[in-house]
Amino acid sequence: MQFRDLHRHYEAMKAEMDEALLRVAASGAYIMGSQVAELEQQLAAYVGMKHCISCANGTDALWLALRALGLKAGDAVFVPDFTFFSTAEAPAILDLVPVFVDVDARTFNMDVNDLERKWQQACNNGLHPAAVIAVDLFGLPADYDAIVDFCSRKHLPLIEDGAQGFGGSIRGKRACSFGDIATTSFFPAKPLGCYGDGGALFTNDDRYADLLRSLRVHGKGTDKYDNVRLGLNSRLDTLQAAILQVKLRHFDDELKAVDRVAAKYSQLLAGKVQTPVVPEGYTSSWAQYTIQTPNRDDLQARLKAAGVPSMVYYPHTMSRQTAFAHLNQAPCPVADKLSRTVLSLPMHPYMTDEDIETVASLI
Repeated sequence: MQFRDLHRHYEAMKAEMDEALLRVAASGAYIMGSQVAELEQQLAAYVGMKHCISCANGTDALWLALRALGLKAGDAVFVPDFTFFSTAEAPAILDLVPVFVDVDARTFNMDVNDLERKWQQACNNGLHPAAVIAVDLFGLPADYDAIVDFCSRKHLPLIEDGAQGFGGSIRGKRACSFGDIATTSFFPAKPLGCYGDGGALFTNDDRYADLLRSLRVHGKGTDKYDNVRLGLNSRLDTLQAAILQVKLRHFDDELKAVDRVAAKYSQLLAGKVQTPVVPEGYTSSWAQYTIQTPNRDDLQARLKAAGVPSMVYYPHTMSRQTAFAHLNQAPCPVADKLSRTVLSLPMHPYMTDEDIETVASLI
């Protein structure tokens, strides 16, 4: 059994994929070929945003978003304590101060009540609050009703880290459309994944869009040899764009399929372990199906012995990472507990009922 079966993904659309790959190979336009601009238009339309700017990966996307906001060294950026490292790494690389916010025990996403507390603490400690990065963890959009309201009251820009959330929604509004700037990742195991690294940003702001297009190509001005600011070499390969175009055509069907898998897991595991919660009006793209259980390590070992893979996302919170020890921030209790109890199960659109029943029966 595969944790996320990329082979089945390829086999399901092999003819289309092979044709797209060969077309790029024959064109010779391997960097910024026509498929890149086409994909950006298709992604913007899918999400419902005016601009999509592709880039090399999801971490670059966060760095680019922060640069576009024009924050100053030493400014405070609020991030969840329970997330992948790059959410906090991106601001830290820019000499911003990540302030770690606890998460909701049911949804795994940023707890706005703790965000209020951490904002006040930052102000009391002489930090200048400058931005919020909310994460759509495991495919579920964060509580944007509350987060957008908080950012509006505090006059803070919002970055939506939709690296795992692409395809999710709140009352029909798609993930990657909630922030002043939103980011996503096309890492192969993500809900919409390519065959290497890739990422994108979304915004309705023309000024941000222009800045992002400049920053992703060495801070270019009128052309790539007119450099008006410092940027990155962060372009999406034509090959990856062509792959994503094929996968985007099948994406809604895959979302329905993973929703079926999640529903069956939840039905079979009810009362045995704590299963994921999707609030009313929300949909998840199920980047991960993550249970909670106090005997996590023993369960994971038993699953492995039976040939069933599982993963722990994440065994260390941001406040406990060695790289952030110098910040001396107190651990967040909910995030801490989750790091000891979460376990992600095999999840992909091509899981059979037999696969799901095998995993559930072992648990």
